[in-house]
Amino acid sequence: MFLSNPHLQTILPSLFRRVTGVAYRRERVDTPDGDFIDLDWSQIGARRAAIILHGLEGNSQRSYVLGMVKALNRGGWDAVAFNFRGCSGELNRMPRFYHSGDTGDLDLVLAHVASHAEYAKLALVGFSLGGNLVLKYLGERGEHMQPLIGGAAVFSVPCDLASGARKIGSPANRLYMKRFLKMLGEKIRGKASIMPDLISDTGFDKIKDFEQFDNRYTAPLHGFASAEDYWRRASSKPFLERIPVPTLLVNSADDPFLAAECYPKAEAERNPAFFLEVPGYGGHVGFMAFNGRNEYWSETRAVEFLNEHVSSLR
Repeated sequence: MFLSNPHLQTILPSLFRRVTGVAYRRERVDTPDGDFIDLDWSQIGARRAAIILHGLEGNSQRSYVLGMVKALNRGGWDAVAFNFRGCSGELNRMPRFYHSGDTGDLDLVLAHVASHAEYAKLALVGFSLGGNLVLKYLGERGEHMQPLIGGAAVFSVPCDLASGARKIGSPANRLYMKRFLKMLGEKIRGKASIMPDLISDTGFDKIKDFEQFDNRYTAPLHGFASAEDYWRRASSKPFLERIPVPTLLVNSADDPFLAAECYPKAEAERNPAFFLEVPGYGGHVGFMAFNGRNEYWSETRAVEFLNEHVSSLR
């Protein structure tokens, strides 16, 4: 089922996987603060839809999103790929962008999807940062969330952001850290070029880890006092016991980005609606499998879980 090397699981799909057969229809949603969010729809005429949230510096074109869209369509779901602010190929208009706990934008997208299509049920699927957003939203809103939501499935989630940030900042993950900072740096430089009075990229090359990046950019741009304050308030782990709908979290035991705190076994034991699975292999957003459909294990598992626990209306 899995390759046993976590770095191969993490790197190979990102570099070499190609997913074909997904046709998107893009829709731009204006936000109350004068910004925009781009949604990419893949509709098969189903009566239920899953909203997919990508990871840090991802987008709707990443192979793991396309693969999930294709699997959901096969399983009888419309799919909506949610591009976070500034991740759809065009810089967003505001100094702020997105972060791991930005449930306000998710709430806006859910309300938009619910009001612009006649769905009987909605589900959420998230990866890494997007998975943290899903879990935090479900527990934060609890019984007051969008009533159409019937369940969720998330993968490779750093639900304890502080420990996750320190794990990816460790020497063993130096190459991953450099790649993330390169992508984030391109975005910061783009914003600095059009709003130099608000954002500066001076000295960006001195930033070596997420603590330095979040202290300089994420925290002040999004109303947090510091990186530590951001990690504490945006982490989904404190909200897991309040999740009211069937929700699956899959974190592989060999994920190179996740510390021990990101495997919430006690929370799963205390909440019958929250299911934790820890397969031995999978890396970070990997879970490769080899079959005629080019469908990864995570995609098959998400569809199985949602079809089992959410209304079977199609």
